[in-house]
Amino acid sequence: MCGRFTLTTPGRVVSNLFRLPEAPVLPLWFNIAPSQPITAGRIAGTSSQRELVSLRWGLIPSWSKDAKGMINARAETAASKPTFRSPFRHRRCLILADGFYEWQKTGSSKKQPFYFRLQEGRPFAFAGLWDRWHPPEGEVIETATILTTEANDLVRPVHERMPVILPTSAYKLWLDPAVQKPEALQPLLQPYPSEEMIAFAVSLWVNDPKNDDAKCVQPL
Repeated sequence: MCGRFTLTTPGRVVSNLFRLPEAPVLPLWFNIAPSQPITAGRIAGTSSQRELVSLRWGLIPSWSKDAKGMINARAETAASKPTFRSPFRHRRCLILADGFYEWQKTGSSKKQPFYFRLQEGRPFAFAGLWDRWHPPEGEVIETATILTTEANDLVRPVHERMPVILPTSAYKLWLDPAVQKPEALQPLLQPYPSEEMIAFAVSLWVNDPKNDDAKCVQPL
């Protein structure tokens, strides 16, 4: 499961990495939580150009009758599940991040949070799916979910699952609207190499989603 993550990378760095037409102005997010806005890259309409959009974290399928959203989808089964089947084929996205949190069970009643990121703090993209929901009243809402896979050796002592971090070489294929067969995409959804990541314990400050500052990512 992935229930919190960060995006504190300057817009110009994000623009270069994801080959965006212009550098976005991004706020500093140290504690992104479910139902909050997240930043995602996707193909703009019928064009081949990438665009950066804000989506609500927690995918609501287009056919849903209520606003219950799913923040994660299992990469192994998403292509066959009714909630994610259509987005997997037609509405894939790159969810921008530069770190994520997982909680380890301890002997006490409180779990210990850990922060995971790539070496040197490089930004990256989770494999994401998005959909467009029309509520009975109000405006259309665009929502997204993060695909998860088995944990790598670094994450496994803390949690059995981890978000799918796509290598930059996979971005083009993942976003390609012409690619719709799951078997062409499934090989991309693997645990990220442990040796390219680091992890450290952080304080319980991050447990409260109202706390959104640099204290969340300070090592203990």
